[in-house]
Amino acid sequence: MKLKLAAAALAASALAATAQAQTKWDMPTPYSDGEFHTINVRQFAEDVKKATGGQLELNVHSNGSLIKHPDMLRAVSTGQVNIAEFLLGQFGNEEAVFNADNVPFLAAGYDNAWKLYQAQKAVLETKLQGRGLRLLYSVAWPGQGLYTKNPLKSVDDFKGTKFRTYSAYTARLAELLGASPTVIQVPEVPQAFATGTISAMITSSATGSSTKAWEFVKNYYMTNAMHPKNVVVVNTRAFERLPDAQKKALTGAAASAEKRGWDLSRQREASANKLLAENGMTVHTPDAAMMAALGKVGDTIASEWLKAAGADGEAIVKAYRGK
Repeated sequence: MKLKLAAAALAASALAATAQAQTKWDMPTPYSDGEFHTINVRQFAEDVKKATGGQLELNVHSNGSLIKHPDMLRAVSTGQVNIAEFLLGQFGNEEAVFNADNVPFLAAGYDNAWKLYQAQKAVLETKLQGRGLRLLYSVAWPGQGLYTKNPLKSVDDFKGTKFRTYSAYTARLAELLGASPTVIQVPEVPQAFATGTISAMITSSATGSSTKAWEFVKNYYMTNAMHPKNVVVVNTRAFERLPDAQKKALTGAAASAEKRGWDLSRQREASANKLLAENGMTVHTPDAAMMAALGKVGDTIASEWLKAAGADGEAIVKAYRGK
């Protein structure tokens, strides 16, 4: 009997070890394999696999192939999947705090975007914890700039123009500039310019290069108005079930992915700016007067966001501005 019990115990132990070695998580992401965010996620997954000796594997499903972008927050919160990447501002209607990095000119440029992230991080982690999630890392997109057919003398030149927008905040920016906001999806941008549906837009040089903006506009202003961020989060219960060594491996790989991702984002912006110039566009650095005028518009939007975000928003801005 004792021999049988011992054999059963050994069998159970072996089975548990095998199960541990075969732990696999599906990881949905919203962007294509060629996008730098996805490249970074795949390296993150490889680092986790290596650090755990293959005991934890992340099966990356890119381009919304497993779960569509609007459903990713719910999917990882409910445990439908254990880990996911998504654009934080995609869910700003659910949590105003998620929109902090979508406020134009609140934190222009990478250095300020990083500073805003550090100011936002504690509140962001708390909000995610309330949804049963743990923040692993976050990476910013390239900065958003202004595209126009003709050179700008001042921001007053936007008055009366048809301005392409893609969110509530970019629409509000257009309104405050005296322009007419027009929602146009990225694939439709070239045709919209060709037909006169729009004559200006705000987006990154990365999107500008991917849509061949030089075919319909001649000027790009590097305002770096905002740097929206993607986040990678893990379901808290799933994370807690991992052995300590795997938890350490996951968070260690995440720290490396965050640093690498921000570097990749800077590189993507630089290469896209270069591509715009090589194809005949004039890439402008806005003068102080233009940035000051745009900053005032941003202040108005920031005030409106603060009303929506309440005490959490106040805490973020206070930490960001060092007051």
